[in-house]
Amino acid sequence: MLSGLEEAYTCTEVPEAKLRVELMGMKGENVMGMGPDLSWMFDFSGTVMPIFLIVMVGILAVSAGRGLLQWSRNNSSPMLTIPARIVSKRSEIRQQQVQEDNGSSRTSTTYYLTYELNGGSRIEFKVDGHEYGMSAEGDKGMLTYQGTRYHGFERQPQYSTAE
Repeated sequence: MLSGLEEAYTCTEVPEAKLRVELMGMKGENVMGMGPDLSWMFDFSGTVMPIFLIVMVGILAVSAGRGLLQWSRNNSSPMLTIPARIVSKRSEIRQQQVQEDNGSSRTSTTYYLTYELNGGSRIEFKVDGHEYGMSAEGDKGMLTYQGTRYHGFERQPQYSTAE
């Protein structure tokens, strides 16, 4: 004697394997032995990939937005020329391995100068190699900048009174 549910499947001529799967609550399981169940791939491409792409686009948008905001702030800041003194020099060396068979690498150097203003506050700017090489700690002069943009440093000559 069949139950009502089994009769419904039997009456509509549902294959025995499918009936067994649906009655056991195991939809998507491979009962027939035809290979692994690949339904997870459709879930991956249908849910995980779009979420990943949305996160990546969001990161790019935030990064671009921050760059535009800094650019706008610099443009709206006044150009200042004030007395300052170089208190520190530093360089940052980065080395990257090149993806070639010969094992070569690429090196870049970024130069920074730290200035002390008359009020005692300090400000650091990225400068080019020539400006870095021509500067010495203790140099005094007029610093020109706009927001976070460095525009130059004009040294004032210092004369010694030694006889």
